[in-house]
Amino acid sequence: MIVERKIKIVTEQHNINKPAQIEGFPMKEWTVEIYILDQEGKEKPARCFTKAVYNLHPSFENPVQTFNEPPFKCTNEGWGEFEMSIDLYTTEKGGKSTIIHDLNFAAPQYEAVHTVSFKNPSQALQALLRETGPLPSDEERKMKKADGSKKKKSFDVEKMADGLVKLSEDDLLQVVQMIHDHKDESTYIQNNLDAGEFSVDLYTMPEPLMKMVWDFLVKNQVVS
Repeated sequence: MIVERKIKIVTEQHNINKPAQIEGFPMKEWTVEIYILDQEGKEKPARCFTKAVYNLHPSFENPVQTFNEPPFKCTNEGWGEFEMSIDLYTTEKGGKSTIIHDLNFAAPQYEAVHTVSFKNPSQALQALLRETGPLPSDEERKMKKADGSKKKKSFDVEKMADGLVKLSEDDLLQVVQMIHDHKDESTYIQNNLDAGEFSVDLYTMPEPLMKMVWDFLVKNQVVS
């Protein structure tokens, strides 16, 4: 699953009362902030990122600057315009997006909007991304849930979720293997081996697999 979000870069700049280092180029103070946009285009804190790393012009005394809290405000002084790269990190393995930002002094304040993609986000990151809009899997999940409510089934998905957390580690490993062996192309799973994390959207599992898992839970007396 790929989730896309719009990221807004807001830049403000003004002259400051300091001697010019280069004749004809007044000293400036500039600030860059990063926001995520919701479905209505409103600015929201970009909590889906754990840090932002600004790679400034090498002439700066500290050209690589890291910020760990939204809006990842970066403020500096200088006289020249330049192109910087901004690395945005999530908690995911390899979860880095790089944005190229043009720092210029043509206007006191200006904005630039970029599209950032999140590939197979974890459940935790999905929750943060839902703060600014639905995910591609949400509509399919609703449809399956609605379709399921029309049919009389011998299992309850909500009870299934509760039952899974009651299983022993060995039994849980059997369920994970069961899901791997019987999932289909629409089954959404997230398997982070390094973190020892496995998650599955139960609503995206095919019905035969749902029944298989349910029967296993009943056998282990964690649901009834």
